[in-house]
Amino acid sequence: MTTQERGATYTEVFASGEFRVLFGSFTLLVAGDQVKMLALSALVYARTGSPGLSAAAYMLGFLPYAVGATFLLSLADRIRPRALMIAGELVRVVTCLLIAFAGLSVWAMLALVLVTGLFSPVFGAARMALLPDLLPGDAFVLGRSVLTVTSAGAQIGGLAVGGGILAATGPSGALAVTAALSVLAAVVLRFGLPDFPVRGAEAGLPGERTEDGDLPAGEAEHGSVRTEKVSGRGAVWETLRVNRVLLADRRIRGLLLAQWLPVTFAVGGEAMLIPYLGSTAGYALAAASAGLAVGSFVVGRLVSPSGRERLAFPMAVASGLPLLVFALQPGLGGAALLVLLAAVALTAYELGLQRWFVEAVPEAIRGQAFGLASAGMMTGQALGAALVGVAAELTSPHMAIVLAGAAVVCCSLALHRSLRPEPS
Repeated sequence: MTTQERGATYTEVFASGEFRVLFGSFTLLVAGDQVKMLALSALVYARTGSPGLSAAAYMLGFLPYAVGATFLLSLADRIRPRALMIAGELVRVVTCLLIAFAGLSVWAMLALVLVTGLFSPVFGAARMALLPDLLPGDAFVLGRSVLTVTSAGAQIGGLAVGGGILAATGPSGALAVTAALSVLAAVVLRFGLPDFPVRGAEAGLPGERTEDGDLPAGEAEHGSVRTEKVSGRGAVWETLRVNRVLLADRRIRGLLLAQWLPVTFAVGGEAMLIPYLGSTAGYALAAASAGLAVGSFVVGRLVSPSGRERLAFPMAVASGLPLLVFALQPGLGGAALLVLLAAVALTAYELGLQRWFVEAVPEAIRGQAFGLASAGMMTGQALGAALVGVAAELTSPHMAIVLAGAAVVCCSLALHRSLRPEPS
């Protein structure tokens, strides 16, 4: 292995004080969001007695991602990242305190969560786009994998801790605790993270060619995407324009689809574990989380950067194969092993895409690009769960998982060019 091909280590990743700050605030964010939505769901149920409305309240925090990604993501490249992340924490503080103590009606609470949630993709995009600045080279890939595993673990831990806080303090107390954690995260970000400059103002935003095919004055090429200085237009117009340019670029579009589609159906298959296994499904879901951790560590630490990239295509295909075995209707042990293997492969192929994506996207719009990738995954997972749920209604839970696995394999095969290294 050449010096250039030496993979980073987790020790090097956590040696960065700025990354430790980002990591700590991210952990608080994910766990706090779980507690907040759990408390909101409990509060709505206590007010209305409606299980359906309570469930809708829990899912409401995830719905605005598609809208925010479509219309607001350019803000991630037009506002200083530290200020944007702190603003996200303060918005969470105000939201939690209003829900807990302002005496709002149920519909007003739901509307508040919906409106403030529109900005969640922007706050998350600012955080993710900062990673390549804090962790150059291969360290970025490991740092991204750490946050992925942390997200899964903090979601589970947040639900467990949230249940305990709810039992001890009630919904209002749980929301107050979440607000306090967000204040702590804001303080940590303010004093632990450098005030990086606005990204788009320095490097420009994507542009378009004139009718004769030339670049307008002041523009420059970055890979296959053009860049120009910030136009000064509104955030909605700029977000729509940059999204259009990103999706028009063959390489970036392929990498986005490669990050979205296999995951969409893999997570949809996991959503069927509850109807398939009933009360024991938690063990299989825990095995899936363990698979994420194992895949991140083994592939991230023990495989070279170029090796991870060569594994992207076969691992994407392999992430769907264990789900096909559900045609045999395995028991709890077999099901847990199968979803663990699928999760290992899923994480492995995602790691192989990260460096390509950073290199393909101009620095000027890195925030919006990362936000679009994350929002697409969030939206796709919800859509995948719905589609696989429909398949279960028409067939059975175990056959719906099989169909999800087949969809993962087909999507991976269709995207084989984006999942393989470009010829040098």
